[in-house]
Amino acid sequence: MGHDAFMEPFSNSFCELQCKIYFLLLGICSALKLTVPSHTIQGIEGKPLNLAVDYNFNITASEIQIIWLFEGPPTTLKYLLSSVNQSVVPDLEYQQKFTLIPPNASLMINPLHISDEGNYIVKVNVRGNETIAASQKIQVAVDVPVTEPIVHTQPSSGAVEYVGNITLTCTVRKGTRVAYQWMKNGKPIHVSPSYTFSSNNDTLLIVPVVKEDIGNYSCLATNPVSVMESEIITPIIYYGPYGLTVNSDKGLKVGEVFTVDVGEDILFDCSADSNPPNTYSWIQRADNATYVIKYGPHLEIPSGKVTQRTIDYMCCAYNNVTGKRDETHFTVIITSVGLEKLAQKGKSLSSLAVITGISLFLILSMTLLFLWKRYQPYKVIQKKLQSSGSKLKGLFIFSSPDADYRKAQTFSGHENALDDFGIYEFVAFPDATGCSRVSNQPVSDSDFIPRQDINSTVYEVIQHIPEQDHQECD
Repeated sequence: MGHDAFMEPFSNSFCELQCKIYFLLLGICSALKLTVPSHTIQGIEGKPLNLAVDYNFNITASEIQIIWLFEGPPTTLKYLLSSVNQSVVPDLEYQQKFTLIPPNASLMINPLHISDEGNYIVKVNVRGNETIAASQKIQVAVDVPVTEPIVHTQPSSGAVEYVGNITLTCTVRKGTRVAYQWMKNGKPIHVSPSYTFSSNNDTLLIVPVVKEDIGNYSCLATNPVSVMESEIITPIIYYGPYGLTVNSDKGLKVGEVFTVDVGEDILFDCSADSNPPNTYSWIQRADNATYVIKYGPHLEIPSGKVTQRTIDYMCCAYNNVTGKRDETHFTVIITSVGLEKLAQKGKSLSSLAVITGISLFLILSMTLLFLWKRYQPYKVIQKKLQSSGSKLKGLFIFSSPDADYRKAQTFSGHENALDDFGIYEFVAFPDATGCSRVSNQPVSDSDFIPRQDINSTVYEVIQHIPEQDHQECD
C-alpha cells in the first residue's frame, strides 16, 4: 500500500475536523458558497438598508438554516433572527426591525440608526447526506447627511490690505464624518504662503490680505452619503488707490496733454481702483502756486472763459481707510482745433466735384462774353433824301469816344468790331453835275419819293461814299 493511500483516511478525518471547527466562520471545506458585498455598505440614518446575500450548494438538501448575528463596537454578538426552510424565527427585541427576504439569505434593516453601525454575520447550514456550512461578514457604516454649511468671517467689518488678516470658519448643523473643502471662484483652494488651514480644514486663515484675495469664497462639506456647499461669501478687503487716470469727453488726448478748441467746454473724469471709493480733488497750478478748485471725480473747464492758453492741472485721489493717496498731472492747451477740422474736411472733397465746378464756371463765362459781343449796340444813321429826280450823296463822319472827328474809311470788311463803336453823322455832297440846289419853293408831300429801307449796316453805308472830289458852291 502506498504512502498516499495509507494517509488518505487520516487526511479526510482531519479535514472534517477542521470543517466542524470553522464552518460557522469560514465554510472553506464545504460545497456551500455565499456571495456578499466585498466593500463596506454605506447606510443613511432613518433610511432602510438591504444586505444582499446569495448562496448555492451542490448536494441534495433536506434542511436549510440561515442565521444572522450582529457584532457591535463592544465586539459582542447579538442574535437577530434565524430561519429553517424559510420559516423565520425573529428575536423578540428586533422582530419589527430586521426582516429576512427569502429565498436568498438577504437581510432588510428598516429604519437604520447610528447604533446599527457594525459587522453583520450571516451563517448558512445545509443538511443532506452530509451537513455543510458557510459564513460571511458584512461591514455596515451609518452616516447622517450633512446640512448646508455656514461660513463665518472674522473680522466681519473687513481688513486693510497688507495690514489685516481674515479668518473663515465653516460649520454644519448636522452630519457625520464631515470633510471640508474651501473654494474660491468655483475652484479648490490649496495651501500657499497666503492660505493656511486648520487640522480638519474647517477653518481658512488669510495672512496678510491683499487685493488679489478678493473673490467669491464658499465651503464644501461632504461625507460618504451627502455633499453640500455653503452660500457665496465675499470678504471685505480695503485697498488702493491704484491706476489713477484722467480722461476727457472730447477724447483729444496725447500723453498727458489735452487739447480743446476755443469756445468749447471740456469735461474731465478722474478715476482710480480703490475700496472704499476715493475722495477726489482737482488742483490748478498757476504763478508757481497750487490751489484746490473743485472736489469730486468730475471737472468741467469752459475754454471760452480761460484767459491762459496753457494750464496745468492735477487730480488727487485719497482713500480715507487705507490712508494712501495718488495723484496725476496733466496740461490743457486751448487751440483752434475747429479750423483745422474744417480744413481737413475741405480736403476730403472729391476731385470730380472740383473739376465739375471749374467747368461750369468756364462755360458760363464764355456764354456771357459771346452774348455781349453779339448784341453790342450799333447806331447806324442812314438818311436818304430824295429831291426832284436826284439822290443826295454824302459822307458819314465817325467820332470815337477818345478821338476827334475823322472820315470814315471805305472797307470791304472790318478788322475789329470795337473800332466801329462811336457816333456817326451824315454830311451831304453835291452830285456830279454841280452843287446841290435847294429849291426855295415849298415841296409838297407828293414831291417826296417813298423812303427806302435804311436798315443797312454801317459798313454798307460807308462803302457807297463817292470817291470823286467835290467843290463847294460859291
